[in-house]
Amino acid sequence: MRFAFYPGCSLESSAREYGASTVCAARGLGIELEEIPGWVCCGSTPAHMSDRLLSVALPAHTLVLAQGMKTEGVLVSCASCYGRLRAANHAVKTDPEMRRQVAEAIGTDYGGDVPVHHALEVMAKIVGEPGFQEKVKRKLTGLKVASYYGCLLVRPPKIAGFDDAEDPQLMDKLVAAVGAEPVRWRSKVDCCGAALAFTNPDIVLRLSGEILEDAKESGADLVSVACPLCQSNLDLRQRNIETHLGTDLEVPVVYFTQILGLAMGCTAGELGLGKHIISPVPVLKHRGIHV
Repeated sequence: MRFAFYPGCSLESSAREYGASTVCAARGLGIELEEIPGWVCCGSTPAHMSDRLLSVALPAHTLVLAQGMKTEGVLVSCASCYGRLRAANHAVKTDPEMRRQVAEAIGTDYGGDVPVHHALEVMAKIVGEPGFQEKVKRKLTGLKVASYYGCLLVRPPKIAGFDDAEDPQLMDKLVAAVGAEPVRWRSKVDCCGAALAFTNPDIVLRLSGEILEDAKESGADLVSVACPLCQSNLDLRQRNIETHLGTDLEVPVVYFTQILGLAMGCTAGELGLGKHIISPVPVLKHRGIHV
């Protein structure tokens, strides 16, 4: 399987461990990733909140670049990037006037024909295929994982649509396939507060705190995520959350690709396990998983 890889801004800056672990896990699964040359920012929240044309034109420009790469489509890891690229495809397919404006903005007509896949969708499919267990180098037996999809990854259904919007299961199935135990909990699609961290941080501390408390009460050793902003709110701000709530959490928050990469035999350095504020290494060692 060969995909045009769109890392987006986060995977080359604040979420480098997500980018590195995506590449390492993909290699272990036999997925070939070729980075899209000349890709640009998807616009993320600022663009679609302020300028609809820009929010479509930016991802459309990148999708045009991927169009000639002769792959099975674009593979995206960031939940926000995934949503924006999928939304751009939907917009130019369903709105002729928007398609015309986008063509004028980027200098070429784009019809929304490049398939966009989230890494979780692609990797979970391979996990379910015969022969997958032969690729597993390190069983994660005993590790209890709270799979956190967040509010964006599988919503809105008409844009995302690769898993159930209210009770998604693909990350849980991936976790189980590598020998770990997905825990049952209430908060798997709750919002962490997202970019309100910059304008109303108290809301983020409360919402993210409720998610972490639920994970801990459910017996999870760590939380698995698929969004750089979710990871930042739950991990980077966890000390502030503890102070805000007057509680002790100490819940590691890792990317699902880091969990899969561990199973594929990737090293701690390749996965960026040393970049987290709340280190997952002590929990892994407690469960007999040495990295």
